Amino acid sequence: MQLGIHLPHIGRKSGPESIRRVAEHAEALGFADVWVSEHIIVPKGAPYPPSPNFWDPVLTLTWAAAYTKRVKLGTSVLVLPMRHPLPLAKELATLQNLSQGRLILGAGVGWMEAEFNALGVPFKERGRRMDEGIALMRAVWNEDPVTFPTRWIPAAVNEMRMQPQPCAPIPIWIGGSSDAAIARALRLDGWHGSRVAPEQASAMVARLRATRPDSEFMISLRMGCTAANVGELRGKLATYQAAGVQHVLVAPEDRDIETYLATVEQVARSAEGL
Repeated sequence: MQLGIHLPHIGRKSGPESIRRVAEHAEALGFADVWVSEHIIVPKGAPYPPSPNFWDPVLTLTWAAAYTKRVKLGTSVLVLPMRHPLPLAKELATLQNLSQGRLILGAGVGWMEAEFNALGVPFKERGRRMDEGIALMRAVWNEDPVTFPTRWIPAAVNEMRMQPQPCAPIPIWIGGSSDAAIARALRLDGWHGSRVAPEQASAMVARLRATRPDSEFMISLRMGCTAANVGELRGKLATYQAAGVQHVLVAPEDRDIETYLATVEQVARSAEGL
């Protein structure tokens, strides 16, 4: 089972030095990948996310890529319907090439309606925009020139060109637990779930494997962790592994960077031998 770690790009611990330190440390400790999340703009006083100081995910991964050579780079998750797919496709293709093929695109439809409203994107169309946006990004990544008629996204792509194209295919893992999200994931490269207790993992894996038994389809889970409860982590990881989960992203929730780094080390030790 592969193990990833979340980068400190949210809240008071975030910053260029913190992100660099954790990315380099994660690579040295043997983590498979480093990850970021996304919120663009949030209501004042919202109970979640815990801080509006939310650094841009693509730029954060680009910064981390510059200081690493092996570790992969993932998004957990980009809210694709909030963004126009053409500039995003350009950003992601550029990051894929700058990192020499290390990007994993974790993507979801989002849930914060106020954020969609601030960006002028119809919240109730987010599922349809998600599907059309993924198809449009894959078209510009693989076709040259490209023609792509759209229905939900304002775009006019007729015999047009976008370069650079990715140096390697960008795998797309879909987050979310709704029937629509799971169906979308099964059409793509993987499922990146969250809030799945260890005892629930076997049933979810069985559901996914009934349609996608191939090992190329990745089953990934995200879980939180702090210095106070990291001692419980090894048992949870072992249960996930036994259930057939291929990848786990651990997101430290410590608020200061030194404790955060210590938790990263403890996470690595907890996974030894699994």
